[in-house]
Amino acid sequence: MAGIGVTLNKIFEKNSIFTSVIGFFYSAAITAAPMFLVIADILLMGQVLGLSKSGYVDRELFSCTILYIFIFALLTASPFNTVLSRYMSDVIYEEHYDDILPCFYVGLILNLLLACVLGIPFCVHEYLAGGVNLLYVFVGYCGYVSLLLVFYAMLYLSICKDYARISLFFLTGMVSSFFLSCFLVKIRSWEVTWAMLVSLVAGFFLIACLELATVKQYFKTNSCRYRRVLGYFGSCWKLMATNFFYTLGLYIHNFVFWTTDLRITVADSFICAEPYDMATCLAMFTNLSATVIFIARVEMHFHERYRAYSEAVIGGRGMDIDSARRRMFRQISVELMNLVRIQFIISVVIFLGCMIFLPQLGFSGMVLRIYPCLAAGYFVLFIMYSAIIFLYYFNDMTGAMLTAAGFCLVTFAVSIVATYLSEYWYGIGVVAGAFTGWTIAYGRLRWVERHMDAHVFCRGSIMKKGKGKRPSGLVFDARSASAKQ
Repeated sequence: MAGIGVTLNKIFEKNSIFTSVIGFFYSAAITAAPMFLVIADILLMGQVLGLSKSGYVDRELFSCTILYIFIFALLTASPFNTVLSRYMSDVIYEEHYDDILPCFYVGLILNLLLACVLGIPFCVHEYLAGGVNLLYVFVGYCGYVSLLLVFYAMLYLSICKDYARISLFFLTGMVSSFFLSCFLVKIRSWEVTWAMLVSLVAGFFLIACLELATVKQYFKTNSCRYRRVLGYFGSCWKLMATNFFYTLGLYIHNFVFWTTDLRITVADSFICAEPYDMATCLAMFTNLSATVIFIARVEMHFHERYRAYSEAVIGGRGMDIDSARRRMFRQISVELMNLVRIQFIISVVIFLGCMIFLPQLGFSGMVLRIYPCLAAGYFVLFIMYSAIIFLYYFNDMTGAMLTAAGFCLVTFAVSIVATYLSEYWYGIGVVAGAFTGWTIAYGRLRWVERHMDAHVFCRGSIMKKGKGKRPSGLVFDARSASAKQ
């Protein structure tokens, strides 16, 4: 999330408890507000409209539709968006702003094509085998495409550092969605699940339109150099694989448990495992603040050391370069340890709160037996992703890819084994996968530290080699590549 560092520095400069709280909530609003707005809108609609009074089959079909829309929109976008972010980072560095629209159009077409390839066959099966109303199937597919466009346009607005507008668009879309659902149920007498699905899809579509219009407002000239964009997918395939493996790893353990006795099949098309999926959601929210803490601290502390090292490489003496390099890697260790300490305290407090209060809200039994192990796994997982971002800073795409692939594969393999264990150990796949990924990432960071001079002065290039070539000695702006998080 490049660019919030200036604002955070202004907030934190007084170094008081009050400003620290403000800074934390500002970071949270920047990173997590859209997701919380969507969740709050669904919960509020369900409460006001009486979703619990709808039939069990209708409720399950609605829940599975929303679940699949989110999961597969993220998976569809994951192979493309990091490469497109890398491309935009390069053209902005070169000040070739007219190359951004070709990137926008190429990425839009690729995302929509993959959405059609994956979504249409599923929708046909849902209609033919599941007997779901054709209009309901169509609305669900529109929601999937609309959310995909929302994620895609967010990438460009993040590059433009327009984070406040992203949150404003989500607020507008979700408020509109809520009032539309009330109108459809209270005035037009629609069935609740129908009204909620149509309203959510309308909200997603509104957000996508607002974001896409804003992107067009920012970038008006088109160089028509489309082939150059496609070339990046060949040269940056490791970056594409990294994001795909990481995103797949977030859900692959759920897919494994969807094949067990916990699974529920809805309309012969949707499969889920409610106790495990709910425990996964709780575990993610338990550790979500790690993303906020990491962004705030990296923007405020590490980036300054990174910039000092870059400046030393360009015009400093050998001893200045060595000193800046040592300070930079020392700062990485400090930031990772601080992240672990702070997040551990937060996670323990949230965990205890969940164990005490959730049974009073109806969450008990198997969900709370699965939850502790998953909470530990997601704690390590978010620390692992922080290490991946540092690898992006140093352009170690091989290390990042190995980290994500190791995380995904080990999570998959150990989750299969976990299906034969006690419920308390169902989440051990996430723990093992995240710890494997963290181990690989930390090892690569130490390797980068030992070989930093060779990377910069031998394999890289400090000066431009020709027109349109970006210096590759250091790194692209990795924060923009991770802006979707």
